Amino acid sequence: MALRLADSNGPRTEKSERGSAEAAHDTAIDYGLLTTAISYHLRHSQLAVANGFADALAEQGLRPADFSVLVIVGGNQGLKQSDVAEALGIQRANFVAIVDNMEEKGLLVRRKSEEDRRVHFLDITEEGSSLLDRLSDTWRDREEKLIDRIGGKKARDQLLALLGRLRD
Repeated sequence: MALRLADSNGPRTEKSERGSAEAAHDTAIDYGLLTTAISYHLRHSQLAVANGFADALAEQGLRPADFSVLVIVGGNQGLKQSDVAEALGIQRANFVAIVDNMEEKGLLVRRKSEEDRRVHFLDITEEGSSLLDRLSDTWRDREEKLIDRIGGKKARDQLLALLGRLRD
């Protein structure tokens, strides 16, 4: 697979003659073993589909991990903080910072266990639930467009099955 960065049939410009780095814009890039590297294509595909939604999250001062936490806590009130972190594959130290930030924003609240003070349960606030509803609408719109791009719900189901095989 070669990626064409510029039309090499067009006239050469002063900009394209400035040096070898800039001249690369007039040539095709040989991706070598990356052409068939699943990990390379997965990462670039993930970036391509996530960037637009990340912008919507950033407007709210959130990151994709924050949205995932809201989804999990919103659908599973009262889970232990450690269970949410494990479900999302987020390291404990990183997760504490995420929850701290979301608690400061008024989106989540922690409750200490009466049996074990080291254990905290998470609940979504009204404000967090309202924000999750709005963001979920945006996410659903983007997801529908993505499903259409890959060929519909059957293609989505196939892709999810393949990704599940990689994950498991």
